[in-house]
Amino acid sequence: MIMLIVILVLAALFTFLFVVISKPNNFRMQRSITIKAPAGIVYGHIADFRKWKDWSPWEQLDPSLKRTFSGETSGVGAVYDWDSNGRAGKGRMTIREAAPEHRLLINLDFIKPIPATNSAEFLLQPSGDSTIVTWAMFGPSPFMSKLMGTLMNMDNLIGKDFERGLENLKRLSEQEAA
Repeated sequence: MIMLIVILVLAALFTFLFVVISKPNNFRMQRSITIKAPAGIVYGHIADFRKWKDWSPWEQLDPSLKRTFSGETSGVGAVYDWDSNGRAGKGRMTIREAAPEHRLLINLDFIKPIPATNSAEFLLQPSGDSTIVTWAMFGPSPFMSKLMGTLMNMDNLIGKDFERGLENLKRLSEQEAA
């Protein structure tokens, strides 16, 4: 009887590990919103890291968050380092590609709590008197990411933050456009 239990537990463990390692080696999650404002206004809020405190969903997680800005003020070469003793962790964002009013690509390096290197992308598509904004994050999925993704739905978890950030960006941009 004990041997049967051990065999069943091992079979369940191997099945779980097979599910984990069979997940894709890369991930991409994104959310979109329509903002009734010109792309230039929206772009101004995302291309300057100093303005992220007004809309980013993670800026309010830790009142003692330490921010350091270096490089360019906005666009390619702008750098934002953050350090938190709380939920915001520690990391660095660097703008690596910028097409004003169309696209922004950011290197996203998480240092704490879990080291990871990903990319964040903002796509802005004019649509009449509005702009469709798509915020995406993508990158590799090493074993630990696959394991976490098997145990919890990371798209829903991070997606809610993206949705909140886009709503904040919408409110801010539409106020400015009014």
